[in-house]
Amino acid sequence: MGRRPLMVVYDGECALCNRFVRLLRRWDRRNEFELLPFQDPSVPRRFPWIPAEAFQEALQVIGEEGRTWAGARGVEEILRRLPPGRFLSYLFHLPFARRVASAVYRRVAENRRRLGCAEHCGFGTAEPGEGEEAR
Repeated sequence: MGRRPLMVVYDGECALCNRFVRLLRRWDRRNEFELLPFQDPSVPRRFPWIPAEAFQEALQVIGEEGRTWAGARGVEEILRRLPPGRFLSYLFHLPFARRVASAVYRRVAENRRRLGCAEHCGFGTAEPGEGEEAR
């Protein structure tokens, strides 16, 4: 193998992201990935070329020599390295597949609070009585 692990930087406060990381840990039997939440204080020092807001918007995957993939492209790179995901990674080579995957990724990221990120993103945390019409 000889390759250095890819660094996967994710939102450690997001329930959806943490579910993805747990799945990735189960699939990563060859230690292909190093996983790090973007809230770790070392992140800005280790990856100064990635703007802070980029970590909040999308998963970041960092390879050798600082090569970086974000969002759906990062997921594609992860899948390419996992035995259970290799077939799926080939689907990205179909016409328009990357464009569709990017749109789906953006949609999921924008709606992650409805998909399991309630506490971190503030979805469903209204105080009792808020958002209700007066009777």
